[in-house]
Amino acid sequence: MSTTGTAVEAQLPRQIPFIIGNEACERFSFYGMRNVLVQFLITSLLLQEVTAPGREAEAKDIMHSFMIGVYFFPLLGGWLADRFFGKYRTILWFSLVYCAGHACLALLEQHRMGFFLGLGLIALGAGGIKPLVASFMGDQFDQSNKRLAKIVFDAFYWIINFGSLFASLLIPLVLKRWGPQWAFGIPGILMFVATLVFWLGRRRYVMMPPPPRDPHSCAKVVKTALLAQVSGQTRPGLWLASTSCAAAAVALVFAALPWMAKIPGIASASVSLHVLIPDLGTVIYLCMGLVLVLAGVGAGSWIQLERARRIHPDAAVDGVRSILRVLMIFALTTPFFSLFDQKASTWVLQGQTMVKPDWFSPAQMQALNPALVMLLIPFNNLVLYPLLRKLGYEPTPLRRMTAGITFSGLAWIVVGGIQLVIDGGDPVSIAWQALPYMLLTFGEVLVSATGLEFAYSQAPQSMKGVVMSFWNLTTTIGNLWVLMVNAAVRNQTVTDGIAVTGMGETAFLMFFFAGFAFLAALAFGLYARRYTMSDHYRGA
Repeated sequence: MSTTGTAVEAQLPRQIPFIIGNEACERFSFYGMRNVLVQFLITSLLLQEVTAPGREAEAKDIMHSFMIGVYFFPLLGGWLADRFFGKYRTILWFSLVYCAGHACLALLEQHRMGFFLGLGLIALGAGGIKPLVASFMGDQFDQSNKRLAKIVFDAFYWIINFGSLFASLLIPLVLKRWGPQWAFGIPGILMFVATLVFWLGRRRYVMMPPPPRDPHSCAKVVKTALLAQVSGQTRPGLWLASTSCAAAAVALVFAALPWMAKIPGIASASVSLHVLIPDLGTVIYLCMGLVLVLAGVGAGSWIQLERARRIHPDAAVDGVRSILRVLMIFALTTPFFSLFDQKASTWVLQGQTMVKPDWFSPAQMQALNPALVMLLIPFNNLVLYPLLRKLGYEPTPLRRMTAGITFSGLAWIVVGGIQLVIDGGDPVSIAWQALPYMLLTFGEVLVSATGLEFAYSQAPQSMKGVVMSFWNLTTTIGNLWVLMVNAAVRNQTVTDGIAVTGMGETAFLMFFFAGFAFLAALAFGLYARRYTMSDHYRGA
């Protein structure tokens, strides 16, 4: 009897291959499209109104704005899945939107509105499913086989990079030889295959229904905490949340100024406001508004959370406090993603100025990232982590993530040094980019692969989709930092200050982001020492 139980316990759920296969094809489609986006925009007619010196900056802004959308829409997907439709149906429907976006890119690559509509649909589709696929995979496990979940989450991340590897190698060549229709069309075909594979496993999945409406849900506990009155006490948490929401409303007004300028009657007032207010762009102001709301409501409810115990059970209040602590962990990882996603923009642009074979595209250097991930995940699990344990050091998730943020900073120190040599006029082979790619990828494995399992394990059952959405939101905020820094260096005072350092603008920003990562790693490590891990896998 015990032998049978052990054998059953050791088996992976039979539906996992469908989820893994879906993810491999979907990641090929996404990275294949994303990795050539900046290169395509620079050479296409879509930005013909932008002068050559500013076209690279505009292409970078479009790419990072797109990434902000991709990692913002998980909030929508997670909410719809948790509240109404469940994970399976939400993933399937958003996948169809995703396919439509790829079709727009392939068929309307020279039509400005059509192309950007396609980017929007991909951001909606990719973002909508992003928090749910990993969470849906986690639902296939229970207490009896949860020890296998870490292996499968690592395999999940491995297969993501398997798809990314071949996309990074092949699609830049397709763009160069066959043009944008095929470069965007092939990823679209793979996304259709991903949707088909996911649908084929429909009869085998464990499908957790959306939880019933809970009078003690996270949102209701937070609302109670903020609004509760205690005789003789003020409400500092409510004041903080209200102030942050008011500031967010102002940010939304700033975001609307470019559109207000087109409305007769208020155009002159809009222009006057633009003179007083920095024109950071609609995307930046929208994201700033989101950050202000999340930070203000989160901090305000933390301050007054104990007041909710009069109305809600201790378990609900403690659950909210646990979620708020998880969100703090997430917030401290955002600088890592501001560094990581620039390998598809800043590093590609640096590669264009380096010595390389005629047949080689700088976007193909990104293939190093998934190739190294596929090597590092098994190396870490089979060699590095056991060795550290043997030496008496337990590589806990939070310790791994702290180290990963640090390694990302080291990568940018190296790439900044390469930029200094380039700025000095010396020819540099693109092969030198391999070293920063190695450091950044090691950091990615320690942060991203670990973070997927960490986010799932720390989320209560009723909040799996939403908490995974917040994990994805870290990338949105990371790309927000990039846009804000890029906007700042368009200011003459800032550029004059950079010139005083004797460095070029690009090199200075590389060292700036490295310092940003080191400060984040320090703050993350200090906070992680006080964090207590939870276990929220479902019962057997």
